[in-house]
Amino acid sequence: MKKRLDEPGGSAETLACGGGEAPPEVPPSPKALGLTTAEVAERVASGRVNDVPLRSSRSTGEIVRANLFTRINAIIGVLFVIIVVVGPVQDALFGGVILANTLIGIFQEVRAKRTLDQLAIVGESRPRVWRDGQRSTVSASDIVIDDLIDLGQGDKIAVDGTLIDADNLEVDESMLTGEADPVHKHAGDAVMSGSFVVAGAGVFTATRVGREAYAAQLAEEARRFTLVNSELRNGIDRILKFVTYAIVPAGIALIITQLLVNDDDLPEAVRRMVGGLVPMVPEGLVLLTSLAFAVGVVRLGRKQCLVQELPAIEGLARVDTVCLDKTGTLTEASMDVDEVLPLAPDVPVDDVLGALGAADERPNASLQAIIERFPAPQGWRCRDTAPFSSARRWSGAAFTEPSGRESAWLLGAPDTMLTAGHSMLTAADSYGARGMRVLLLARSSRPLDELLADPSAVPSAVEPCALVVIKQRIRPEASATLRYFADQGVAAKVISGDNAVSVGAVAAGLQLPGAERPVDARSLPEDPEALADAVEQNSVFGRVGPQQKRDMVGALQSRGHSVAMTGDGVNDVLALKDADIGVGMGSGSPATRAVAQIVLLDNNFASLPSVVAEGRRVIGNIERVANLFLTKTIYSVLMALVIVIAQAPYPFLPRHVTLIGSLTIGVPAFFLALAPNKERARPDFVGRVLRFAVPAGALAAAATSVAYFFARSVYDDNLDAETSAATLALFLTALWALAIIARPYTWWRVLLVAVMGLAFAVVLVVPSLQDFFQLKLVGVEVPWTAAACAVVAGLILEIVWARSRRRLSDG
Repeated sequence: MKKRLDEPGGSAETLACGGGEAPPEVPPSPKALGLTTAEVAERVASGRVNDVPLRSSRSTGEIVRANLFTRINAIIGVLFVIIVVVGPVQDALFGGVILANTLIGIFQEVRAKRTLDQLAIVGESRPRVWRDGQRSTVSASDIVIDDLIDLGQGDKIAVDGTLIDADNLEVDESMLTGEADPVHKHAGDAVMSGSFVVAGAGVFTATRVGREAYAAQLAEEARRFTLVNSELRNGIDRILKFVTYAIVPAGIALIITQLLVNDDDLPEAVRRMVGGLVPMVPEGLVLLTSLAFAVGVVRLGRKQCLVQELPAIEGLARVDTVCLDKTGTLTEASMDVDEVLPLAPDVPVDDVLGALGAADERPNASLQAIIERFPAPQGWRCRDTAPFSSARRWSGAAFTEPSGRESAWLLGAPDTMLTAGHSMLTAADSYGARGMRVLLLARSSRPLDELLADPSAVPSAVEPCALVVIKQRIRPEASATLRYFADQGVAAKVISGDNAVSVGAVAAGLQLPGAERPVDARSLPEDPEALADAVEQNSVFGRVGPQQKRDMVGALQSRGHSVAMTGDGVNDVLALKDADIGVGMGSGSPATRAVAQIVLLDNNFASLPSVVAEGRRVIGNIERVANLFLTKTIYSVLMALVIVIAQAPYPFLPRHVTLIGSLTIGVPAFFLALAPNKERARPDFVGRVLRFAVPAGALAAAATSVAYFFARSVYDDNLDAETSAATLALFLTALWALAIIARPYTWWRVLLVAVMGLAFAVVLVVPSLQDFFQLKLVGVEVPWTAAACAVVAGLILEIVWARSRRRLSDG
């Protein structure tokens, strides 16, 4: 592979090595120029194009079907039709509420879909393709069969193909085969979509595109807008299963009882039956869960944060440990050469550095800083290259110099290229202690292919020629972000491939606890238990290899930690893939963005607290509203059982349960589900919900039953007056439960509870509303008794709540 040096930063000479813009880029062949524009158009017209859509969300049709055609909507729909038949219209209000909720859910999810789709286009990887003899960048969906595609370090392979040229190419196929070790590839070998390049370069011809490609279905499915594998959603599913088991027998018994008790008035029996069944169904719980996630996606999208897997919002809120790669996360990806210390007077250091920069088509951040400082020299011809590898930590090239002399040069980490105790390491460490990155320029006495075959031979084969000191730019937002994690009880671990002393200096500048004790990962034990101890006890690690990063994430997970990993380079891919939550940078390698669940498109590390806060808002608020919905289900089931045993008319019509449900659950839950919430996510979601909902539902049922049967003894078959007393008792108890769930109070939460209470009071005093809802309190004794029952139930619930919170804080 060849590169022209008359490109920006180059000269008029040509280097016969790693890459460039001038054709021929590959060995001369009919394929060297790639397809022509006409050939591309012919393949597109015949459908031989990589047409797998980049799907970050469900289609609009799927969203409508998922929100409309649900089991709960089917149950409510049947009950709605029954009420429409028997009338009156006010008893069918619950149908309108369900329809409104469904439309809101569809609107919000479509809105989230548009946000996701727009962000996915921004974050999409764009392969480099040769066409008409020119290399251009295209969308992965624009690749056609027989396209000639460039590969370089960090690239994600978008389609299947056959290599026609390879330059020390190493491909990670672990996402397809499970094998973590990179595979060396040569011309004629196959490459598969879904794998990525860890070192070297190459060119391949696309042989299978679109849905025929090996990983196409996997890639498409991985980007779906879904709640699958969400701990929160799994917990809600368990709650709904419990509800189903409870309401089926209770509902059947209630139907039989109401038909027997009201045998002389069939329409009234049907209304009372529906009034008992409707509140048993937690109709808004799943809807509000989806709604909260969808709103979260939109909020994060405004901060240029792409959520590729929806549960990641929830998952990052649960993490207790975040592993940070230094470069690109704590520091900016771009760097500057600060100083060069020549060690050999006869070496033209500036020319060698310029030639090394020109010989590498895919420079990393360090080499890019060198390229910006040292232009390509005249007369240097490249004969061979050794691409940079995170495992080796050096790169190199062999040249024919202007004098005709042949030489080989390496550029990399001093502590991996020199023997332990070498005097140059002391100088390198002194710069590292100031947070600088130090590279060693060395002349090799052995050919590059021998050193690639046996990297352990490097220390005995090199002559140090210069130290290159590179200044790293610390991200201005890094300190505040680390402080946020510390305040939230989330441990931060810096895991970097750089020199441990340098990493420790950067971390110390950010005031990370434990930064004064940086650990060289090469000294870490291999035993899993010992490794877990070391990773738990320390905060800063340097010289960490890609496989070690993965092992360290696994070690933390083995101790019960929920781990998030951030990174931008190909050396972070394995750890990102295994972490509970992987966070990639928008400017990172395509492979990194492909495996990350969350991508920070603007590379703003300060967005992470927003993601954590959004996850906590979703989890905390859904727990709040789940308490309300399940409380309603429990008191409805218990009331049905009481009525069945007593063989009495059910105390409520559908309009009454719609009124109570709207004011104590429906309207408040909508606001509570979308409100700010900074409570840290905790395990045992289902257990906490049941610990509140069961006693709250039981107390509401008890207070309502006492008030109802007391009213029956006083009013002597005045069913409207009996219903009014029962409705008052149930509303006041449910409002008290809402007041507890709304804590801690803010002005708007106090106002929300007060407005709900005021709305019910208006219904009781306005004659037209009294008639509409068939509610009218009669006398003084029964209404005050109903209120007293609600107060007693509320006070007992306060005791239960206080004990529950105390148990939680003690735990």
